[in-house]
Amino acid sequence: MDRLQSLEVFVAVAEAESFAAGARRLGLSAPSATRGVNALEARLGARLFTRTTRSVRLTDVGRRYLEDARHILAQMQAADDAATGAASNPVGQLRITCPNEFGRIYVTPILTEFLDTYAGVSAEVVMVDRIVNMVEEGFDLAVRIGELPSSGLTAVRVGQVHRVVCGSPAYLAAAGTPLTPADLLQHKVVSASPISPVSEWRFGGELRDVVRLRPRLAVTSVAAAIEVARRDWGLCRVLSYQVGPDLEAGRLVRVLRDHEPAALPIHLVHAEGRRAPAKVRAFVDFAKARLQSVAVLR
Repeated sequence: MDRLQSLEVFVAVAEAESFAAGARRLGLSAPSATRGVNALEARLGARLFTRTTRSVRLTDVGRRYLEDARHILAQMQAADDAATGAASNPVGQLRITCPNEFGRIYVTPILTEFLDTYAGVSAEVVMVDRIVNMVEEGFDLAVRIGELPSSGLTAVRVGQVHRVVCGSPAYLAAAGTPLTPADLLQHKVVSASPISPVSEWRFGGELRDVVRLRPRLAVTSVAAAIEVARRDWGLCRVLSYQVGPDLEAGRLVRVLRDHEPAALPIHLVHAEGRRAPAKVRAFVDFAKARLQSVAVLR
């Protein structure tokens, strides 16, 4: 087994969390997959998997190596596609699922530009604030925000978002700018969550700094909370992409940046890996370039 095939076997086993399942994906026997991974580990001088009778899990070295291996294989596929022209003519319907506001603000403008570029493609976007089963519900691609669980899906990171506190310039001029999370107790706060007398906002990389607030106003709609903040009434806490246009236009101002929790990654996820149809590969490349250019998603 050559080095490239060893990488393919390693990635397949890692994504399936099983030597047998990873081997089936590549049309190999489980012993062949095992030998390929063993040879790769011997060549590297490092263990990539922790094996038990019930499970196969990546080691810390294996997790880091997986990212590099995926990148190498993706580059090889791109080179093959460029040589054969396989990526030059995407066709068919593209079904995408994404969060509501992210879809409205970012996905639909990118998608309309993509459709203008590729006349043979049509698209359907289902915007829902839940994690869908892509295979069972028939989606080609999903936008996922947050850390991803282990799965057999292919994920391409395209940016990140933060949980931000913001208010209008007029409100901050009148009420002052909070400098620490505890200062929020002196401010009017609109909570974008199910109505509750107490709301906990956690801050810091380890989420250890907790402020227990009693919001004057609680709404179940993020869009409504943002609109209240725009109208100079108080502070809201949302994901940065949800107020990206407002921050860029100066309608809202981000506060407590030094106390924000760790960023949440944004991924484009699809199921077919390197064998994805041309329409999927083309859209991933197209959307990645545009999303990574958006300042609020960096």
